[in-house]
Amino acid sequence: MRYLALLGAVLVITACASPVPPADPNQAWVELRSPPGTLLMADQLDGQRLNDGRFFQVLPGAHELQARLQFEVNGGGGLDGANEPRQITCELRVRYADFRAGQHYRLETRPMQMKAQAWLYDEQRNVLARGKVMRCGTF
Repeated sequence: MRYLALLGAVLVITACASPVPPADPNQAWVELRSPPGTLLMADQLDGQRLNDGRFFQVLPGAHELQARLQFEVNGGGGLDGANEPRQITCELRVRYADFRAGQHYRLETRPMQMKAQAWLYDEQRNVLARGKVMRCGTF
């Protein structure tokens, strides 16, 4: 459990150490945003694993974005360390058919108990798509 938290912290520190590449004007840029104390990372674009989980950069058109949101929930009480916080990981999928070159989008998430919610916004904060929770758990 603590190993996962440590691994998440190392990933964040490593990601912050290298600069984010400049946005390609021929592609759409998708920024990731989640509440403090959570970790949101891009995982797959159209079924292909990404090397850098800090953002999505996509060609114009339809795409499927997959991301992972990690957060802690308090234990439910009881014996055998059940009061310890648990690290929850939710796998989220967002599909959007009209990404446009040069545009900036934002994927925002938030934890909700043992689940999560996600929305894709355009630059004017219009909701373009809702994310679907694929699964959540302590994996």
